[in-house]
Amino acid sequence: MPLINVKLIEGVFDATEKQTIIEKLTDAMVSIEGEGMRPVTWVTIEEVASGEWGIAGKALHTGDVLGMRTSEA
Repeated sequence: MPLINVKLIEGVFDATEKQTIIEKLTDAMVSIEGEGMRPVTWVTIEEVASGEWGIAGKALHTGDVLGMRTSEA
């Protein structure tokens, strides 16, 4: 019974996007383990409070991530 735990910064993904994450991660696991594992593949999403996640030695905030999502590479 696989358990996939995803941690996200709060306020970045809406309910529809979270549902898509759950569906696609489940599909990915099933593609490896077989369709029989779908009913027992668990995906949990944990939201971390804005500012309580660090990267490169600095706190990351919801606005920072939203800015990354809208910026062009």
